[in-house]
Formats: sequence, C-alpha cells, structure tokens
Amino acid sequence: MKIAGLQKLTLLDYPTKTACTVFTTGCNFRCPFCHNGELLDGSAEIIMDEQEFLTFLSKRKGLLDAVCVSGGEPTLQPGLGAFLEQIKAMGYLTKLDTNGSRPEVLKELVSRNLLDYVAMDIKNCPRRYEETAGASVRLDKIEESIRFLTEERIDYEFRTTVVEQLHDGESINRMGEWVAALAQGKKIKRWFVQPFADR
Repeated sequence: MKIAGLQKLTLLDYPTKTACTVFTTGCNFRCPFCHNGELLDGSAEIIMDEQEFLTFLSKRKGLLDAVCVSGGEPTLQPGLGAFLEQIKAMGYLTKLDTNGSRPEVLKELVSRNLLDYVAMDIKNCPRRYEETAGASVRLDKIEESIRFLTEERIDYEFRTTVVEQLHDGESINRMGEWVAALAQGKKIKRWFVQPFADR
C-alpha cells in the first residue's frame, strides 16, 4: 500500500463513528476540482509503510472506531485486500472511498467481508461524465458499481461535488434520473451533494 497521507482523527468521514483516514496515491481520474490533486499521478511522497500505520492503529484502540481508506483511488492498490484484512483483524470498522471505476475489486472486498461502508463519487450525468472526471471513463463499470451498491449488500453513500462550470440544473436532473433507473426502484440510501470550495 502506498500511503501518502493520514488524518489521525475525523468525525465526518464515517457517519456516527470516530475514525482516521489514510490516503493512498494514484488515481485513474483527473477531476479538475480534486482536493487531493497531489495524489493523482502516483508520485506523492510515501509517508509511512503498512507496519507503521498498523502500529499507529494499535495505539488508538478504544479511541477510534474505524479506518477510512481514501485517495487517489484505493482500488488501484494491489495490496488493498490484505491491508484491509489486517485492519479488520484489529477490530476496526472499514470504509472505502472510491470513484466506482473498478466494480470487480469492490465486489471482491465486500464478498470477503473486508468493508463495512462504501462512499462512491457520482461525478455527473452520463453525457458529461468524462468531462467531469477529466479522463476516459467506462460508464458500464460505473453503472455496475452503482447497481451493486444499491442492492444494499453493504452500507453506502453516494457523493457529488457540484462545480459551476461542470453542472447545471439539467445535468443534475439527468444524473438523478440515471442513478434512480440503475437502482431499479430501490430508494437511494444516502446521497450527499456538496458545492465545490476552492481551497
């Protein structure tokens, strides 16, 4: 695991839980509004190895409930499953932040009971998805992840960052209709929509 950042305490990233967030480096999207842009190309400095992080967790038992794995795009990390396995063995809940581009990894992690919560970004309506992601996107993969999460095999949320130059009323309405159709009548559990803040 390439760990390029650590937030030692967050009360926001895992609903109702105290957590830490570990940031992995490397992403297959290039969203122009990304708050973690320094992590995208995989060249960010690695701040600790897995063992150092696990040592940190061992000292936080009783203080933290959960570990959030964010990025970058964590599903690109070949050691993600083994990493989560070690965290779960220590008794922590686990949450994954993902862009949903690798549903096969998401499904495998859930099937192995290595995740307790997933937050997936929904970038925009299909017509403007690649423009918003800043990269070539296989929409069928995004749709597969959306369908999988709305089956409610695991607790989840969707998230959308609204950017004035990329979103308007029409694109937001079309995005909602698209996701609702993929959910096939199931109610979306949580969908957080936040305005982009340039910081």
